[in-house]
Amino acid sequence: ADSLYVSEYFSQSAQKLSFYSWYGNAKLFHFHVPEDTVLLRWLLQASRGKGPECTSMEITVHFRHGAPPVINPLGTRFPANATVRPSYNISITLGSAVQNTTFVNVTAPAAGDWFIAAHLPQAAGRIEVKGFSTPCPYMFQADMFVLRLTDMPVLEPGVPMPHTVVSPAKPLHVKVFVPKHAAGMRFQLSSCITSQQRACSVRVLLGSITLPQSFQRSLTCTGSTNCSLALASPPWEKWLHITVESLGTANASVSVEMLASFTVCRPGSTSSFLNFISLNQSQAGARPGAAGSSAPAAGEAPRNASGPRISCLQSQPVVREDLDVVSVRYRLLNGPSVPVGSLSPTLLLLNLNSGMDSGGSLVVNLLLNKTSVSLANATVAACVSAASPVLSLNATRNCSTAFSQGYPLSVSTSSAEAMLIVLYPQTDDWFLSLQLLCPKGQGECPSAEAKVTVFAYLTPCFNDCGPYGQCSLLRRHGYLYAGCSCKAGWGGWSCTDDSKAQSVGTQNLATLLLTLSNLMFLPAIAVAVYRFYLVEASVYTYTMFFSTFYHACDQPGVAVMCIMDYDTLQYCDFLGSVVAIWVTILCMARLKKLLKYVLFVLGTLLIAMSLQLDRRGVWNMMGPCLCALVIMVTAWVHHGAKRRHCYPSSWKRWVFYLLPGITLAFIAISVYAFMETNENYYYTHSIWHVLVACSVAFLLPPRDKHKKPWAWSQKLTCRYQICQNDREELYAVT
Repeated sequence: ADSLYVSEYFSQSAQKLSFYSWYGNAKLFHFHVPEDTVLLRWLLQASRGKGPECTSMEITVHFRHGAPPVINPLGTRFPANATVRPSYNISITLGSAVQNTTFVNVTAPAAGDWFIAAHLPQAAGRIEVKGFSTPCPYMFQADMFVLRLTDMPVLEPGVPMPHTVVSPAKPLHVKVFVPKHAAGMRFQLSSCITSQQRACSVRVLLGSITLPQSFQRSLTCTGSTNCSLALASPPWEKWLHITVESLGTANASVSVEMLASFTVCRPGSTSSFLNFISLNQSQAGARPGAAGSSAPAAGEAPRNASGPRISCLQSQPVVREDLDVVSVRYRLLNGPSVPVGSLSPTLLLLNLNSGMDSGGSLVVNLLLNKTSVSLANATVAACVSAASPVLSLNATRNCSTAFSQGYPLSVSTSSAEAMLIVLYPQTDDWFLSLQLLCPKGQGECPSAEAKVTVFAYLTPCFNDCGPYGQCSLLRRHGYLYAGCSCKAGWGGWSCTDDSKAQSVGTQNLATLLLTLSNLMFLPAIAVAVYRFYLVEASVYTYTMFFSTFYHACDQPGVAVMCIMDYDTLQYCDFLGSVVAIWVTILCMARLKKLLKYVLFVLGTLLIAMSLQLDRRGVWNMMGPCLCALVIMVTAWVHHGAKRRHCYPSSWKRWVFYLLPGITLAFIAISVYAFMETNENYYYTHSIWHVLVACSVAFLLPPRDKHKKPWAWSQKLTCRYQICQNDREELYAVT
């Protein structure tokens, strides 16, 4: 009945999309799908601004269950030994319409965490100065509708259950709980009868939909004969969703009988499987093999412990040690070496179900002790899988369970080491299964044993993004995940793709250009000192010093030198640059000394405050420039009106100093605001340094007429100084 269904709605606030250059540009949405959900519908709303800078744009949206989607919009290489499965994605185009609404339906979705990541195309790489251009806002919002069955029937293992499918439009939904240690499951459908006494035709879907890959199993039954489906390694301790659909006519109901049975690999009574509390250090030398019995069905009683027992798996106790955010180390209680036999697999549990572990990288490293293998051609096969382990490893299996595909590994005497990197592992219990494979068959080496050293850990970024990357911890509401931001032309998930990387020579050249170009302030300092502008010369020296060492610390490659904290160097560089412009223009205004120095100090304090509020805002530079220009123009008009002719009055001053200085300043601003990109930054910004320094040397006004040039010899040799009044009309001669 319709009253058995409950609809629920979940929404998250819209986010402003960014052009893609690394994973931090993708906007993440995190939802939780409740149990017994039969229909999931995503409502995706994309919109853009209405300004002329807004053009048609394509938005890419990725979906994944259990963990954030692993995406690669730039087509870069992933690190070696990393397993990558493409994400499920769709494209939303914003054309002439300013808004686009898209629906995505998922039938019988898996319960748990679902993630959506949205981003714009690849970034152009142009460095935009904040305030010079207005970027078009592209917004994206994801809402989730779920249709949940409130009283879904439960199929008990080993108990036949009759049910009726009312019509093809109303499929039957049931669920069965998979017990722990289930090695296999068998689903059987029988007694299929239609209400019109016709041939029965139904389709059975086992499992739930998980994106990007779905391993939902399908079974079509026709006629009255029994049909069944066997599943190996179903997910442990989870509800298995079963959907029965009628393929008959619209008005005919179908009656069926369903039966689910499990083959369970039970642990022995001497050592409980994965019971770490009872283990102590005294057991470190003993082999913790867990012998168990194999039962054909879950409903049967276990065999007597004194009876014959079949070894079905060997369990190794593993302790999860939380180190930091998205940082976990797995420690084996019996030492790093694991004994691996050929009759039954050795099993290790890697717990990743805390809900905060899916934002990192799971690394599993295997190292075979060559002296421990008695057979020269023997191989240790391993499989890392989620939800349930692979309990039978041989050459024909491809490391797959009932509803997922695992990650295979192998070590041998010829290749004794193997590594696996799982990027953004889904939230679940993960298992590492190991088994010794003999060259002639499993029965040829029943007593052979190999020693394998296992290192397993969860890290935010593999290898900490290497020397050319920075590992950044990202946050979406309460969920934390990590990503690598690459530098010096390196790319890829862990900054291991060197196809566009800068060479060491290029990095050294970039560092030298950006640092040594600041030496062009030396002529400006010399001119300022020669003309007695000592305060201005001090500001230029400060700017040259901090700009040099800021760019030496700001380099992305190996040619880096930081004399102090990066943030301090950046602040001092920005402060010195703006204050240098401020004092230069005020110096050109020819104000009275007292007023000039008051404006120097007051302007520097206001500039320091504005830079603390917004360091990269364009008005932090343009505001003081415009204010100083207004003061300069006002002073020049005042001087011109007082003298009744143009100020400055000398045409040579205009032609040989002011016009070249103003031209250099405008070219520098154009290069800084419109020409810099990530690729050409090291030489365009060096040109900015040179042009600004040269313009300062041209724009500084000549010294006051009453001041004489530096007479160093006279000042060093004279033992007395004649005081005189600068006003010649007051000289007295006696």
